[in-house]
Amino acid sequence: MTGRYLVALLAALAVAGLMPAPAAGQSGSGADVGRTSWGDPDLQGLWSYATLTPLQRPAEVEQRQFFTEEEAAARNLRGRSDRPDRPGVDPGSYNAFWVDRGEVLQDRRTSQIVDPPDGRLPLNAEGQRRVDAKREHRRMHPADSWLDRPIWDRCITYHGVPPVGTSYNNTYHILQTPEFVAIQVENIHDVRVIPLTGRPHLDERIPQWNGDSRGYWDGDTLVVETRGYSAKSELRFPTTPNTRAVERFTRRGNVIDYEFTIEDPEIYTRPFTVNR
Repeated sequence: MTGRYLVALLAALAVAGLMPAPAAGQSGSGADVGRTSWGDPDLQGLWSYATLTPLQRPAEVEQRQFFTEEEAAARNLRGRSDRPDRPGVDPGSYNAFWVDRGEVLQDRRTSQIVDPPDGRLPLNAEGQRRVDAKREHRRMHPADSWLDRPIWDRCITYHGVPPVGTSYNNTYHILQTPEFVAIQVENIHDVRVIPLTGRPHLDERIPQWNGDSRGYWDGDTLVVETRGYSAKSELRFPTTPNTRAVERFTRRGNVIDYEFTIEDPEIYTRPFTVNR
C-alpha cells in the first residue's frame, strides 16, 4: 500500500512556495512509525492501494515471480497512456489524468498473491464450478433485472473487504480511537468501524455485504478478522458465507505494509495470501 496522499491545497501552496510540503502526519523517519496520544501505532491518514500489479499472475509470464525492469516500465507506461479506439470493438479509455491505476509494485512482483507460490487463486473443483456458472449466467442474462448486475454496478459496495483496487478511487481514510478503528473507502464511501475491545462477531444469521470485522493489536501490527459475509457478497475473488479474512496493517515510516489471508475450504484447496 503506497504512502499518504498530499492534500491538494497543501500541494498547491507548496508549489507556490508559500509553505513546506510534507504530507499531513507524514513520519520524518522511516523507522519511526509514530504513536497516537494513547500509545497505539498511528495508522491515521489517507492511503492508496492503487497498483498495476494484477491480483493473479498473468499466464503470459508463466511461472516467473518478477517482471523484468523493461516489462514493469512498459506496464507503467500503458497505465499512464490513452487507450485509442478500436473501430467496431472498443471505444477506448482515459489516460492517468482521469483514473488512479497506480504503478507496478516496487519489487516488480507479477502478482499480488504471494502464497501459493504460483500466484494464482487456489480454487477447488467446486469453486471453479461456481465461477464458471456465474460467468455463464451473466453472459446469458446480463440484465434481465437489476439483480443480474454486479453489486458494484448497483452502488452497494465496490472494492469489498479486503479491498482489491480497480482503475479509480483506490484510496481509504483511516481514523483511530483507543477502542475503534474506522476505515472509509473512497469508492461508494463505505465506512468500516472495527471494534478493538474483544466484542464478539455478529450472529451468523445477520450477514453483511462486507462481512463483520473485529480487530486487535499484535505488537505494532493491527490485525483485523472479518467473517459473516452475505451469500450475495461480491469481492474481487470468490467468497461464501463461510469465508474468513485476516488483514494485517503494519506502519513502516510513510508506508503501510498491508497483507491479507483468505480461508474457505468450501471453494479453495488452501488459504491464499495477498501482500502489497
